[in-house]
Amino acid sequence: MEIRDAVEADAGRLADLADTPPDVMRNLVHDRTVRVAVEGETVVGFVSYDAKAGTVHVTQLVGSADACERLLAEPIGFAEGEHMSVELLVPDGESAVEAAVEATGFTRSGPGPKFDGEPTVRYRLEPERAEQ
Repeated sequence: MEIRDAVEADAGRLADLADTPPDVMRNLVHDRTVRVAVEGETVVGFVSYDAKAGTVHVTQLVGSADACERLLAEPIGFAEGEHMSVELLVPDGESAVEAAVEATGFTRSGPGPKFDGEPTVRYRLEPERAEQ
């Protein structure tokens, strides 16, 4: 599995994976940092994120547990380099994403907001603090 930057040509496949319109995914590729997991020629997952106020916010994470684990290394690595926390919301019941999030060291930090009436769980990862 290879991880690379998303390009506009990936928008159709990202839309299929996220069950959203291609135009939304095209805008996502332009507005956020988006990395994709590729097996052979096929995009099998993606992560999008942005950073503000000392926190990297993972805005979407889609794929198998293995792909999600590999993809989470991208925002985590960025956050570590900038000494920032990482936060994301996981829709309740998305077991593959939840497994990847917990395997990469995130901890539950409480309930998140509801989207389309569906509950979410907030996860957070604090940066490693070097001992002085």
